[in-house]
Amino acid sequence: MEMDLNALAVFALVAEEKSFRGAADRVGVTRSAVSQTIRKLEERLGIALVQRTTRSVSLTEAGERLLADLSPALFEVRAAVEATRDLRAGPRGRLRLAVSSIAERFLSGTFLASFIAANPEVELDITVTDEEFDIVAAGYDAGVRLGEVIEQDMIAVSIGGEERQLAVCSPSYRERFGVPSHPRELAAHRCIGWRPGPRLPPYRWEFAEDGKEFSVAVAPEITTSDMALMIKLAVAGAGITFGMEESFRPAIARGELVPLLEEYSPYFAGFYLYYPSRRAMAPKLRALVEHLRGFDWSRRQATARTGSAML
Repeated sequence: MEMDLNALAVFALVAEEKSFRGAADRVGVTRSAVSQTIRKLEERLGIALVQRTTRSVSLTEAGERLLADLSPALFEVRAAVEATRDLRAGPRGRLRLAVSSIAERFLSGTFLASFIAANPEVELDITVTDEEFDIVAAGYDAGVRLGEVIEQDMIAVSIGGEERQLAVCSPSYRERFGVPSHPRELAAHRCIGWRPGPRLPPYRWEFAEDGKEFSVAVAPEITTSDMALMIKLAVAGAGITFGMEESFRPAIARGELVPLLEEYSPYFAGFYLYYPSRRAMAPKLRALVEHLRGFDWSRRQATARTGSAML
């Protein structure tokens, strides 16, 4: 059966935008034209791919399966076309990134601002999310996550070297309630926990002793998915919280937070920019990778410490 490749591309856009209108705007046609294209594709395949309501668009089981099989191939085609088109023009176009909310170094602003300054024809589209999903199927060019959760078939480039997680509290909390001498004593303290998603359990706090890793399931009095709120609550004396040292460093430098249990907080491989291995890498993504590899993270961190200390 001969297949309309353009219809498949339109279907992928509808799935990505979750909207006929959004897909139409991307292609530059009317909403009715997109709807007609999807209807003809469904008729040709003999099965419904999209569920339509007056408020939303979602995929059927068949649509989800088709998208999962189709996305890698479309990704390759788009990258090949962009690489060919941009050989003369250089890096340009929209670069979609899915970035963990706790990737502080990457999200600090300095790196991203310097990249855009060096590549003014690239448009960055950044989704900050802690949900784990297939970035290729979702239409992203690359993602930023901790190395331990990146799939083995991805290419990964380190961002700024090692990281570590710390427990912290305010000086006022320490004076009122004291501090634990061992991570297992955290159960007796007021804690502020982090939840990566609304349907997920609170994150277990991870430590190491004598070279062996272990985790502690604290019972948080407050749980949130917002690291900025966790820091504000900890500074206000609401309890002990736990997260990436990079996130706490400015407040520690100002004396608003104090680190705890440092002897149980080893360094580990930190965050990575990751993207699928493919032969035709778009110039915009190649430019990001090259900028990342040449960026002076140590200088940025030194500047951040100096600036924090002056506040």
